[in-house]
Amino acid sequence: MKYIKKCSNCGQVIETYRNPFPTVDVVTFVPPFSVVLIKRKNKPFGWALPGGFVDYGESVESAALREVKEETGLDVSLLYLLGVYSDPKRDPRFHTLSTVFVGIPLDLSQLKAGDDADKARIFSLNQLPNLVFDHAKILQDFCYKMKISEDIKC
Repeated sequence: MKYIKKCSNCGQVIETYRNPFPTVDVVTFVPPFSVVLIKRKNKPFGWALPGGFVDYGESVESAALREVKEETGLDVSLLYLLGVYSDPKRDPRFHTLSTVFVGIPLDLSQLKAGDDADKARIFSLNQLPNLVFDHAKILQDFCYKMKISEDIKC
């Protein structure tokens, strides 16, 4: 969305743009039926997939690997792109556009909360806590894509 405003210092007309913020999330899959979630230190509080903002000059793949490492202590192998989630209401703070990957942790013994994660924990897809953002929808999509058994209630 384009905005026109005047510079408060010189009065020159400036064109600015209001665009969504690029983010990443990672479904960190622990076979056969579990995922790693983090409990957020910041608003909105609650359980979420590891993820965060893409830094300027960073690819979404690099951002995904970095965010998982920062928030969970885990190195992951990204398996595939699950999807792009862009509902303007998916984040209550502002409009984000999230690229979501599925990854597998290389060494679960390294699991430890860090950065803006208060806790990092493995949850069965049958016993997920309430999730913030649209992460319940993301996990439903993951279960559908993986054709996980009807016995699993994502």
